[in-house]
Amino acid sequence: MIMGKFNLLEECNGAKNIFISGHVRPDGDCIGSCLAMYMYLKNALPEAEVKLSLEEPAEIFSCIKCFDEIDRTYAVDGNIDLFIALDCEKSRLGKAEEIFDNAKKHINIDHHVSNERGCGEINYVVPGFSSTAELVYGIFDKQYVDAEIAKAVYIGIAHDTGIFRYSNTSPETLRVVAELIEYGFDFPAIIDETFYEKTYAQNQLLGRALLESIVFMNGKCIVSAIDKKTLDFYNAASKDLEGIVNQLRITKGVECAIFMYETGNLEYKVSLRSCRYVDVSKVAAFFGGGGHVRAAGCNMNGTFYDVVNNISKRIELQMIEHEGSKK
Repeated sequence: MIMGKFNLLEECNGAKNIFISGHVRPDGDCIGSCLAMYMYLKNALPEAEVKLSLEEPAEIFSCIKCFDEIDRTYAVDGNIDLFIALDCEKSRLGKAEEIFDNAKKHINIDHHVSNERGCGEINYVVPGFSSTAELVYGIFDKQYVDAEIAKAVYIGIAHDTGIFRYSNTSPETLRVVAELIEYGFDFPAIIDETFYEKTYAQNQLLGRALLESIVFMNGKCIVSAIDKKTLDFYNAASKDLEGIVNQLRITKGVECAIFMYETGNLEYKVSLRSCRYVDVSKVAAFFGGGGHVRAAGCNMNGTFYDVVNNISKRIELQMIEHEGSKK
């Protein structure tokens, strides 16, 4: 069932082993909320065995305590009493999905509009919230929260709100952030280290993406792509492409930004961003993906032109509808 806030520690009562995981290609919100949950349960339930597994997280988040305790192997010994799925529903858990299926009990905490029903016996799914990190913080008993947990939550919120610039930043979000920074961590340094700071190779990839971008739909859309050959040349992984789509989005006059990179032969990972009125979560969902109103993604097959043509058709429909509503 879908439910509001619940007593997390009561639901964990009796669980000898707890498994935490999030979606494939974890972003700042996924990593921040997972590590915050991990540290919180370690503080509140010292008698329970708590494990956190994620697909290879970006090194920029190593500033969060317990980052080195994230298991990348998804190895489990015996049955799991409680599985906590954060920032996604189970089909996006990757290697953790099988562990989820075999667990005795499931809690799903998420804020994605595409995860309407949730995937656990207990679902705290609130579309429109800034981040899963904000949701997680809201159910924590504050006596077990320390500066390191607050920092992890802050990073999750900051990354999913574009440093509090996106429309999902509510007054309540800012009140939560004010409460978090009272714990005393160096929040300006965290923003620089996890959001702005890039390696030389990352800057080169960003430069190539911008130079080779194409503006179309009378300047309302911009697209750029990086092929597998280029990724291999720079010895780059998906985590090295973070931020490119957001830089494309702030091009003057652009409503929608599309960034894609080749993952296999005629296979692309696509990231979508919008500024004001196009709901990119609907575009992504049409192609089997999901996300937020202003930030979403999907996987697609075909040539570069096939992918762009198919996506742009869905964007154009919303643009036409928007223009019609103004008449």
